[in-house]
Amino acid sequence: MDSLTQMVLGAAVGEAVAGKKIRNKAPLYGAIAGTIPDMDVFLTGWVDYSSALLFHRGISHSLLFALLLAWMLSSIIVRFESHKQAKDWFWLFFLGFATHAFFDAQTTWGVQLLWPLEARFALDSIFIIDPFYTLPISVFLLLAIFKKRTPLLRSRLNNIGLLISSLYLILGIGFKALAFQKFETALAQQGIAYENLNTRPSPMNIILWSANVETKDAYLMGHYSLFDTQPIVFHTYRKQHRLPDDWQVDLSFEQMVQFTEGWYLITQDEEGVYFNDLRSGTYSFNNNTHDFVFTYKVDKDEKGSLSFTRMNTTPKDLGALTKELLKRIKGN
Repeated sequence: MDSLTQMVLGAAVGEAVAGKKIRNKAPLYGAIAGTIPDMDVFLTGWVDYSSALLFHRGISHSLLFALLLAWMLSSIIVRFESHKQAKDWFWLFFLGFATHAFFDAQTTWGVQLLWPLEARFALDSIFIIDPFYTLPISVFLLLAIFKKRTPLLRSRLNNIGLLISSLYLILGIGFKALAFQKFETALAQQGIAYENLNTRPSPMNIILWSANVETKDAYLMGHYSLFDTQPIVFHTYRKQHRLPDDWQVDLSFEQMVQFTEGWYLITQDEEGVYFNDLRSGTYSFNNNTHDFVFTYKVDKDEKGSLSFTRMNTTPKDLGALTKELLKRIKGN
């Protein structure tokens, strides 16, 4: 679904930039541009898992990448396409790449917009899959392409979809600020001293918000819906960052810590040791559940080197999970 969102966004951007000049080839090339940054996932098979996580949304999501590749592709494509204005092709590709990166920068994992600088930009104001963002772009783009319209009306239809979705992003930023203030107030009222507070939307909406709270000895998790009438309840997870005593921290472990920005827990059972990414929360709103969305099994080889494998933690009953989510969105 994330790839579909980026493809649709790229197509709409292509139509907006060059639809009047290139017609239906504009959204086609725009869709291609919108998916190219995520091609970095095919290169991660050459490195270990922790390195792959850091590599994804790195250089391919940077402004430097957008500039250089857009210049390269526009220089090539004018040689065999009938439209010979290289600047039109440049802006189509550049904005296709750039809008992909800027959208991802508003999600939880963030992107290295200013690569080679290591800083990642993650606004946490929209979930990676949100149909309320994607649908307006899709509907108005299809109306623009498949209905017999004048070039002006075709452009206006496409721009309406982009405008609605852009306003949705702005609304998400506003709701995030409101949710952040509500979490801050709740923590103060409950006398909880904290070191860090991170908020993010729950799946496929900007009404229900989740919070990760770091205190001296624990992490707290809570939820707030814009329709809530009862106080926010925080669930406590005692901090556990230590590996088993006979395990040594290595580069791969440090990369996982860097990737999660320190929001992680180490858990252990009879089957092994697990590294849990706290940023995406859990699959349930129940107290102190440990069914984290992103859990990685940690293994140690005979040389003491650590490796990480993503666990399949998808709930068996997605219908029940969806009902639980919708119920919580309506308020506590």
